[in-house]
Amino acid sequence: MNDGGRPCPICDRPMNHRHCKYVCPEHGIVYDCSDTFY
Repeated sequence: MNDGGRPCPICDRPMNHRHCKYVCPEHGIVYDCSDTFY
């Protein structure tokens, strides 16, 4: 399920947003909400 989240900084694939975490389908958890990557 993809909600059109931020792209992964490693591979540019759209990340999934789950429970305050952005998850890349290739690289696993990349960010959580405590990270300031906006």
